[in-house]
Amino acid sequence: MLHLVIAESELEPVPEEIADHPAVVNYARRRKKRPTEVILDSSYHHSALKNLPDGERRGRPDIVHICLLNALESIANREGLLRVYVHTRNDEVIYIRPETRLPRNYNRFLGLMESLFKNRVVPKDLGLLRLEKETLDQLIEEINPDKVFVMHENGRMIGPPDFGRVLVSYENPLVIVGGFPHGDFRREIKGERISFYLEPLMAWTVVNEVIVHFEGEMLFPRFL
Repeated sequence: MLHLVIAESELEPVPEEIADHPAVVNYARRRKKRPTEVILDSSYHHSALKNLPDGERRGRPDIVHICLLNALESIANREGLLRVYVHTRNDEVIYIRPETRLPRNYNRFLGLMESLFKNRVVPKDLGLLRLEKETLDQLIEEINPDKVFVMHENGRMIGPPDFGRVLVSYENPLVIVGGFPHGDFRREIKGERISFYLEPLMAWTVVNEVIVHFEGEMLFPRFL
């Protein structure tokens, strides 16, 4: 079983510090919600982000959306070989059941995340998504992997096909991918650092490469 964590994701409701900013207030009014009930999004709240610490990297729920669409629709997930989690900058963890089918439409995805942060479980009758207050270290301890890999631009260089072969040599590997647009993890994460390319890659590209080559080794091994 491959465990995949999108870590330190820039997914959060609008913080109180900028709840009265005109860009936030007007956006929330259009959505017919309170300012602190909408998801922070740099596309809509760019001017307000200038007033937040780390504002240049916050408000990127689109990264989580694309990563989750790719992961949940993968062959590995359909075959029951993958578990995906989202860890946020505010130390919250979203648990996602494998059968979850997220909205393809981005605005509908934002609405789903807003409901999740408000109600902690969605849909209430199925509980496909569950939000818990939890650190990344606590999540790793709970998963209890036999190996942790941290995808990092300064990690050991290895080709994606070779990394797929490495992953299948473990029963319960964990791969951590940063859910932020640029920069480094804000905290030290214990694990072997791995890099696929000489230049930084977007999170969803890394997610795709990891899953495709893992499932390739698990389900479609080479015939010698």
